[in-house]
Amino acid sequence: MPMIRINAKGDTPVLHATPGILDARLTRVGQERTGPVVVMIHGYKYLPGHPLHCPHRHIMSLQPQEKPWRATSWPRQLGFDAGHADEGLAIAFGWDARGALRQAQSRAVQAGQALARVCAALHDQAPDRPIHIIAHSMGSEVAAEALHHLPASAIGRIISMTGASYRSRVRAALDTPAGSRAEFINVTSRENDLFDFLYERLIPAPQPGDRAIGHGLSAPNAVTLQLDCAGTLDHLERLGAPIATPQRRICHWSSYTRPGVLQFYKDLLRRPQALPLSALRNGLPTAPAPRWSRLMARPGWPDLTDAAQRAG
Repeated sequence: MPMIRINAKGDTPVLHATPGILDARLTRVGQERTGPVVVMIHGYKYLPGHPLHCPHRHIMSLQPQEKPWRATSWPRQLGFDAGHADEGLAIAFGWDARGALRQAQSRAVQAGQALARVCAALHDQAPDRPIHIIAHSMGSEVAAEALHHLPASAIGRIISMTGASYRSRVRAALDTPAGSRAEFINVTSRENDLFDFLYERLIPAPQPGDRAIGHGLSAPNAVTLQLDCAGTLDHLERLGAPIATPQRRICHWSSYTRPGVLQFYKDLLRRPQALPLSALRNGLPTAPAPRWSRLMARPGWPDLTDAAQRAG
């Protein structure tokens, strides 16, 4: 199996539903496998072992169960279990993301420390082997926290899919030794505005006037891709990444359910030299569309998302 299932128990990583010692397992698979390590982190409402909300039975499974809804297999779409010798290692990283939002955010910080221990162990074994992270929603908080506890060059790319985190929080993570050498791809959509709005109301901002990263993120090693913007989708298609247009005004999951988008992430993680940050930036709109521009657009009217970006 090209995948390990790991959970955060507080700030300690443990194997999911499997006897054995995690360090020994990491050493063995690290020696057996070649190719990149891709860590997958779920967001809010999942809980490992829960009969309905276990991520290891759902989005992070090679064969997802179809309850309570049909899921897309992240690892399969990212190129795992295809039988290639160099397909690398997938790590399905679970954490307790249920309960009140503030409690989940606090546990995300602890989970980030557990994740750092996993990534540090793999980096120590093979310093030249790329380790990438792909995270949805509050899973981006887990990834950001991990950067504070890792050495430089431990992490290659981080893909944040409609991440639930504040700008200052991510910028501080990118200022660390590990963060300054990583590349942060901030995938956003005005479909997610309601969720960003609720996040900002329920989680205190680290700094006055701070905003969620759904508003965009400025950093030398970061790029924001707004996936409900026709200009952005046209740009990505020119780069060889066709992604379906949005079908909803409000959706928290389209950053990984939209046809073509996980294939794009696979290329970002497996062929980073073919899709450098400079190529992703060149041709994007100069500013993100304002909040609620998608929700307030009337059927049949011009796309206010693109109009607002052109005006900016």
